Amino acid sequence: MIPRFTRFAAIDWSGAKGARHPGIALAICEPGDTAPVLVPPHGGAWSRTAIRDWVLAQRDAVLVGFDFSFAPPLIERGGYLPGDAVPDRAKPFWAYVDRQCDDVDLGAASLLETLHRHHFYFGAADGRKADYMYLRRCEAHYNAGGGGKPSTVYDAIGAAQVAKASFAGMRLLHHLTPHRPVWPFDPLPDTGPLVVEIYTAIAARAAGLRKGRSKLRDAGALDMALAALGSRPHAPLARYDDHRTDALLAAAWLRRNAERPSLWQPPPLTAAIAATEGWTFGVV
Repeated sequence: MIPRFTRFAAIDWSGAKGARHPGIALAICEPGDTAPVLVPPHGGAWSRTAIRDWVLAQRDAVLVGFDFSFAPPLIERGGYLPGDAVPDRAKPFWAYVDRQCDDVDLGAASLLETLHRHHFYFGAADGRKADYMYLRRCEAHYNAGGGGKPSTVYDAIGAAQVAKASFAGMRLLHHLTPHRPVWPFDPLPDTGPLVVEIYTAIAARAAGLRKGRSKLRDAGALDMALAALGSRPHAPLARYDDHRTDALLAAAWLRRNAERPSLWQPPPLTAAIAATEGWTFGVV
């Protein structure tokens, strides 16, 4: 049975070093067609621990989407970090990442830059980038269906890299469990909050935005995209940036798609994948 959600939240995440992160944005919307709104942070910018505390404070049936990879590839590569002594299931691996990192505010840069450095691509000195481009099954499935090629968590260089954000996110997930279920690693709850992985590009495509032109940086473009997802226009923002508009659009997309059975039962998702790599909500 698919739970009926009362609110829908989307979080644009960041793996940046430090304690406050302008790259984090939290948007939430109610059922119906009201526009999603940004939840303002305390202190000028969100911290990762403040986002953790916000999720833990929710008690109603809110669907919370995070835009980072919930686990590294395991099936294609034969292990998360082959040759290194690490767990081979997601939840124990999240615990391992959290134990190994003493970075401020749930950061995980030290794991990539020092502890397991040889697994990550930081530039030409590491050899061919193609040798690091392993994908999870959901990412490969999305790519094969024409969705595009998502970044891999082993690519740690450039503006498009998701490595640091994803490993910081794994620390977050360890802190959230067992207090909050995380799909598909946990069963769907009858009520209460649920955490899922999202990919903001899926929301952008659903809103009619083309590949390479999916970033919304003005009120008109944002309102047109929201309207395509059944949402009323948003109140004007003081500043339009990718983080805020991605979160707003993703929250509206979650509301529109949360009760689609096919998204909760994608045919390629097996029990083994669910326990090791997880799945991005919206990939079918």
